[in-house]
Amino acid sequence: MDPITQGVVGAALAQTNGEAKTLAKAGFIGALAGMTPDLDVLIQSSSDPLLALEFHRQFTHSLLFIPFGALLCALIFHLLLAKRWQLNFKSIYLWSLLGFATHGLLDGCTSYGTLLLWPITDHRFAWDIISVIDPLFTLPLLALIILAAKLKSRRYVWAAIIWGSLYLSLAIIQHERALDIGQQLAEQRGHQPLRLETKPSFANILVWKLVYETDDRFYVDAIKPGIFSQRIWPGDSAKKINLDRDYPWLDPHSQQARDIQRFGWFSAGYLGIDPEDHLGIVDIRYSLLPHQISPLWGIKLSKSRHNGEHVNFFTRRGNRMDRLKTLISMLNE
Repeated sequence: MDPITQGVVGAALAQTNGEAKTLAKAGFIGALAGMTPDLDVLIQSSSDPLLALEFHRQFTHSLLFIPFGALLCALIFHLLLAKRWQLNFKSIYLWSLLGFATHGLLDGCTSYGTLLLWPITDHRFAWDIISVIDPLFTLPLLALIILAAKLKSRRYVWAAIIWGSLYLSLAIIQHERALDIGQQLAEQRGHQPLRLETKPSFANILVWKLVYETDDRFYVDAIKPGIFSQRIWPGDSAKKINLDRDYPWLDPHSQQARDIQRFGWFSAGYLGIDPEDHLGIVDIRYSLLPHQISPLWGIKLSKSRHNGEHVNFFTRRGNRMDRLKTLISMLNE
């Protein structure tokens, strides 16, 4: 999730331990430790644009790395803060451990994919219950941990824990309801999906994106599983990529072909051709509007590249304001 949410959740869990007078210090250390795993974004290569994708949410996010990551944080925080704040190493390490431990699990709640059991497995865990940014989840937590630190009262910490737990529980219910509606929609169309997933649209748990796969196509739709009624916005579909058919000129032993496989692993196989450029291959799971195939990122091939050269990676953020207005109107329907 976004760094603010990671810090807030890390702070909240750290504040559950220690004395009331140390809540501000515990929250500060827990917040920094909670954000630390995302330093893996610094692992990049100027020649290999997919290296960053492979290492983001990898070893620093593994559950097995938590004690070691927390130890590194604690050593740094002890060096910088122990004398100034009169803290012992045990307290610093415990707060670092609690903050660091929240990060991978919270990322696993999103749809991006997190390697929670690396190096045992390269499976990307994605429980698809919350958007990477969700103000309704984050802002109440932020207000409560600030109150806890300012008023030196742990009751606000427990209120934050309860709020976060209730919100994620509601998100799970919404996710399951969206799955049921999506399965019914596919059956009404006469489809037997090979895979079917739903994920929350940007910054909310009201409107969900349905993605399912048949033998030859991917379909995306938007679903609003309301309490008393439901709403469906029929969406786009796209042919599944076939390299022999779509890119007959591509050497299967080239670096570009290997990069397609790497991007396919990152995208869980949800690969489509960029609607704006036939040489572009995109992850169809992500778009600002949930019923569109309007990719946020992808890779671009080139016929003129040597066999050892990598693909290009691109991001696309065009017309964001217009799409946000459309999404808001969908939330209000």
